[in-house]
Amino acid sequence: MQISTPKIPGRFYPLILLFAVLVLLMPRTAKFNYDYKKGSTWPYETLISQFDFPILKTEDQIQAERDEAGEGVIPYYRFSEEVVSTVVRNVQSLDLGAWNVLRPTVVTRLGDVYAKGVLPDGKPKLDRELGQLSDQVICIQRNKRAQRYPRTEVYLVSEARNELMTLLARSYPSVNMDSLFRRSGLSELIVPNLIYDRGMTELSHAESSDYISPTMGYVRADEKIVSKGEIITAEVAQMLDSYKAEYNKVFGYDGPRALLYLGNVLLALMLVALLYLAVFMSNPVVFQDRNRYYYLLTVWLLAAALTFVMERMAPSLMYLLPYPVFALYLQAFFRKRVVLPVYIVLLLPLLIFDGNGMELFVMFLLSGAVTLVTFERLGKGWLQFLNAAILFGVELLVFLGFRFIDVGSTGTWWISLIQIFVGALLTVALYPLIYLFERLFNLVSVTRLIELSDTSNPLLKEMSAKAPGTFQHCLQVMNMVDAVGRAVDADVPLLRVGALYHDIGKMQNPLCFVENQTGAVQYHQGKTPQESAQDIIRHVEDGVALAEEHRLPSVVADFIRTHHGTSAAAYFLNQYLNAAGDPEDTSAFYYAGPKPTTKEQVILMICDSIEAASRTQKEFTSEACHRFVESMVDAKEKAGQLEDADITIHELNVVKSVLKTYLQQIYHARIAYPRRKGSQA
Repeated sequence: MQISTPKIPGRFYPLILLFAVLVLLMPRTAKFNYDYKKGSTWPYETLISQFDFPILKTEDQIQAERDEAGEGVIPYYRFSEEVVSTVVRNVQSLDLGAWNVLRPTVVTRLGDVYAKGVLPDGKPKLDRELGQLSDQVICIQRNKRAQRYPRTEVYLVSEARNELMTLLARSYPSVNMDSLFRRSGLSELIVPNLIYDRGMTELSHAESSDYISPTMGYVRADEKIVSKGEIITAEVAQMLDSYKAEYNKVFGYDGPRALLYLGNVLLALMLVALLYLAVFMSNPVVFQDRNRYYYLLTVWLLAAALTFVMERMAPSLMYLLPYPVFALYLQAFFRKRVVLPVYIVLLLPLLIFDGNGMELFVMFLLSGAVTLVTFERLGKGWLQFLNAAILFGVELLVFLGFRFIDVGSTGTWWISLIQIFVGALLTVALYPLIYLFERLFNLVSVTRLIELSDTSNPLLKEMSAKAPGTFQHCLQVMNMVDAVGRAVDADVPLLRVGALYHDIGKMQNPLCFVENQTGAVQYHQGKTPQESAQDIIRHVEDGVALAEEHRLPSVVADFIRTHHGTSAAAYFLNQYLNAAGDPEDTSAFYYAGPKPTTKEQVILMICDSIEAASRTQKEFTSEACHRFVESMVDAKEKAGQLEDADITIHELNVVKSVLKTYLQQIYHARIAYPRRKGSQA
């Protein structure tokens, strides 16, 4: 006797692959696993430093020291004799016209000016981290010797030109120096001979007493940082921040590697299990739709991979990540009852692995939930930017809330705010990728369904023109499936589109169908029952061909194929049998199918039949509607049309109940208005 091994359900194979990828992506180093806030108590055991580390100054402390530095960074300049020689040669060869006799004096006075030194008019730029260049003191290197001078002892280019003009005017008061300088171009010849040396400036600054150190002392190994139950003051928090920075930077895992890998395996298993439960408890039907299931896992894996990569490569840029766009990617193909649980599990890697995980988790959870609500109304055109502004506002409130709780340095707030703002814009910018996913996974987004349900699109307008009766029938069925679909939690946008297009094939031969015929047209007169039945049945094949021609989604074409299932064209079948036709030869009267398999396809089949048959009813009392709906649905069940469908008995009863009420409301009796006595009307 052989013992068969239980098979693993197909839904678990993608989860196993997802689990393996997560294990590979997870960090290979230890995590600083302490959460703390200034003003609270340290709830853990006494923390002892495992290594030497510097205490880092806060941005506010560094800036305060820079402000106190006074003269700031002293700029270094090299005195260039070559520039002086070039300028003198140019002046000696300059044509001064009637004032050539002044040339020796000009050269002498120019030498006096250049002897002190001439600086450029502008101020050199310096690395922000070093501070600001001093306006009071400069250092000039001449003949391999560097010496400090007050800035006022040298000239700027503009000052040098004015000084030369003043000196010459004293020697030659009768000469119009403005005219001489302007006509001869003498002013343009005066250029700086003090050349800024950036490298020497930075080097000397690093070695000078003005250099602002980013650290303020050291904590040695085995030294206590904080005791259990101790209040975390600003000083203690600064030590903890410094210890955490050094720990994450250089401290690797020094325990057994097997335990680290085991921890990663357990966490990956936990995340995959939570994802599975989130889908199973919200809508287990997702597991049966392979494309949507694979898409959901892909979106989740993309978000997890982004978290792990950014945490490893650029943890300071986590505010930049547009996590709410993943909520929109999910919403495009799933209902909200699926989206929110999956999105929460999607954010869990942030909470577990990021040092600032609690804040990021709350921020992106709230902003994602808000985006799911606002994007329905603000998801088109310029309104998307309004949606981005709302998203930024929500994240800003969460950010400020955490900042106010944990008061600290405000020096880097602006960097985080810029990241949050850019992240909100990226949510809008990355949303169009949904159309790529739609093609890759052969899905239909809610946006696409809304476009298809617009009755002004060319295909529906063509049906309205060629087959107006059929078009009105489709509109009535659309309203009917909308009411029924909401009652049984079906995919209403998909149902509406299926109802609009299910009879699209009728416009290829509209007069074949009674709703498009006028009193004078008798299309089926002279035809055999088999011929008429085949003409009727062909509208399914024609509809599928039109769907392919106009590139309608396959899920819409499925409504066309299944809305009659394998039922018969009953009118012509009965006509054939009443005329002594062979009961064994009736295949020409039956649709090819397939039978409906989804809840939505069942709803459309039932509503389509009831809407068409209701036009022949004369009474719409409560009892009449009850009998009519029950008989129509029972006929479908007895014919085996619902045997492959994913719909429960309870849901089917709800469908019948809604349809009974709907028919009574649509075909309610109207009051006969009394005639006025003596009136001719």
